Formats: sequence, structure tokens, C-alpha cells
Amino acid sequence: YILMFPQLIAGPIVRFNEVADQLEDRRNNENIDNRLTGFFRFALGLGKKVLIANTLGEYADSVFAMDPAGMTTATAWMGVLAYAFQIYYDFAGYSDMAIGLGRMIGFDFLENFNNPYISQNISEFWRRWHISLGRWMRDYLYIPLGGNKVSVRRLYFNLWLVFLISGFWHGAAWNFVVWGAFHGTFLIADRLFLLKFYKLIGKYPSIVLTFVITLVGWVLFRSESMAYATDFISRMFSFTGGPAVYISQEVWIILAIGLFFGFWASTGKIEKWQHKLFAKKQKMRTLVIMTFASVVFFTLSLAAIT
Repeated sequence: YILMFPQLIAGPIVRFNEVADQLEDRRNNENIDNRLTGFFRFALGLGKKVLIANTLGEYADSVFAMDPAGMTTATAWMGVLAYAFQIYYDFAGYSDMAIGLGRMIGFDFLENFNNPYISQNISEFWRRWHISLGRWMRDYLYIPLGGNKVSVRRLYFNLWLVFLISGFWHGAAWNFVVWGAFHGTFLIADRLFLLKFYKLIGKYPSIVLTFVITLVGWVLFRSESMAYATDFISRMFSFTGGPAVYISQEVWIILAIGLFFGFWASTGKIEKWQHKLFAKKQKMRTLVIMTFASVVFFTLSLAAIT
């Protein structure tokens, strides 16, 4: 268990009791189907990381290296959009690789990401983003603090404190602390009034509004200092004219792909299809197609790395 390398770096956070039986009894997981579907999941994750995240990361880095005072509003929005999809496809891609490698060597790991950008509120976002960390914070921070079995004021304080600590967990800098407090505040706001407001405006406006709130949070997370973050956010909403700083055709295409696959599960049918696609048991025809797709993804990723 200690040497289970696929999930050690960034997740999913795997607990011993979840894999204890799998360590002893290998019969259900040591088979060719798991190796093929596991390789597909690994290759898909590698593609997310290498083909999408790395390309968008270069552009995001170039924007966040600029002085916000000299940015146009379009540049600021393009920079944070690129970063939002960079961090998603990087992190979700890593989780896919860990889950895929785990399945290839005979282990079932829990899902770690579930289309977080289709969330209709911040509470839902944290049920879909880094799921294993959310479970960890719930079981080892939120519940020991009293969970839901406390007064309303204490409940809100517990939520806020847990996310403040989550900010510290990501890094010992003020921007991470503020990022945690930012999300904690919106979790409280959801319970107070925002969920009613989202219900009033409908599904798709709620998704857009939640995504914008998430983008502001990513500026706090990505910035080197709070001063830079506040200047950057001010530039986002100053609506100063002018196009975004030069964007290559490659970045436009990759960003379009990232946007499409980031939001395509907003229809329920796609989400159900995804669950079937990532299932262990597949028909022979599906396994053949998945294996072919795996080789394509792996070859393209290897070429990009090389």
C-alpha cells in the first residue's frame, strides 16, 4: 500500500481500507479487460496533460507574467480562462493516469474529478473537483469540528474554517489563504441565499455564474501576491478596450477543445455515457475501439513530449 506509486503524488487520495481487500484477493482485478480499459484511461489522462494543459499553461504563464496595468480586459480574461483549463486538464489528467495505472496493475481507485465546470453552484463544484480531498476534509476536519450537528452560526464557521485550512494545504502564502476563504464564503452564501437565486435563474445561467466565480478564485490561486491578484481582477472587470495579447492558432484550437469538453457534460446524457465509458466491464467491440484510441492518444502525447 505504501509503495502504490500511481496515486502518491497528487491523488486520488486512497485510504488503506478501500484497497485492503484488493491487496489480498487479486482474482477480480488481475485480468486483460482491466489492463486494456486501464491503459485507455491512462492514455486519455496523458493526452489531457500533454496536449491540452501544457499548451494552455504556456499561454497562461505569459499573461500572468505581464503587468496588469498594461493589460486589456480581453487579455486578462483569456489568461485566466487558459489557466482554468490548464489546471483542470493537468490535475484531472493526472488523476486519470493514476486511476488507469492502478487499474492496469489490479486496483480500483475512486474517481477524483467529475466535470466540475458544469457545476451550478460552488457547493456542487466542490463535490466534483478533487473529490478525494473533499472527502478527506469532510471526514478529518469538518465532522470532528461538529459537522452538521451544531448551531447554524457554528456550522457556517466550520465551513469557512475548513476551506481556510484547505488554502493553507495548497501553500503557505496569503493568496492561497484568501482563495480558501473566498470559496468558504461562497459555500456559506449558497446556504444563505444563492441556491434560491440559482434556482430562480435556471440551470445554464447558474453554470455561467458559478464558472465566473471560479475564475476569480483561480486568479487568487495563480497570482504571486495579493496585490497582483487584486490588480488582475480589477483589470478583468474594468472593460478596457483592445484585443487580447497575441494568441497563436494552436492556443485558440486547444482552448476551444478545452471549453467543449469542459462543458459538454452539462447535458445529462453525456455524463451517463461517461460513467459507462469508464466502467470496468466493456463489450469486445468497445474494447477494440478503446485500445485503438489509446494507441492514438499515447502516440500523440509521446510525440508532443519528445
